[in-house]
Amino acid sequence: MNVLIIDDEDLIRNVVREYCLNEGYNVLEASNGIEGLNILENNNVDIIVLDIMMPKMDGYTFFSKMKEKYNTPTIVLSARNEEYDKLFGFSIGIDDYLTKPFSPKELIARIKAILKRTNGSQDEVFEYKGIKVDFKGRVLYIDDKIIDITPKEFDILAYFIKNPNTAISREQLLNKVWGYDYFGDERTIDTHIKILRNNMGKYRDLIVTVRSIGYKFIYEK
Repeated sequence: MNVLIIDDEDLIRNVVREYCLNEGYNVLEASNGIEGLNILENNNVDIIVLDIMMPKMDGYTFFSKMKEKYNTPTIVLSARNEEYDKLFGFSIGIDDYLTKPFSPKELIARIKAILKRTNGSQDEVFEYKGIKVDFKGRVLYIDDKIIDITPKEFDILAYFIKNPNTAISREQLLNKVWGYDYFGDERTIDTHIKILRNNMGKYRDLIVTVRSIGYKFIYEK
């Protein structure tokens, strides 16, 4: 697996590099978004660890340009720790968000979880009413139209589909979808669910709120 680290701080890159090498990953490095895009053009990258505040090209500008050509999973590693920053990152398709100072072991756990998820998609398709979910291609269709959803929204929907008619707690979603013990605010789940429902249009009511527990995906076979 190739991990691309984009951060203008040498110390951060050095720490992340050493932990990634210890896990057997290949490491590519860039000190800004421009260098990061050049590396993507010439290498197969499996996951990106991305800083936000960098010279020449910041992280969000890089991410926007990267998404025009690639669908590479991305973890933001940033000193910006306001809830707004995290929710904005998730809304544009960032897979995960870790604030500095950070635990290198936790970062590795998140990298492993994302790589396992993105490389372990099942070769099957789910169809119900006007909904079609291509698990291998990671594509959602609503009434034969491709719907642009973030990787995390897709993972949440896939987990619902694999566990139909079952009340699922916010804690379960955080642990199963994120793939590790999440220490953030559970309201993150509510935000993702709200956006996912909006993207599902007239089928939004298939995801129902279970009071005092979490959510349930209603599926009549």
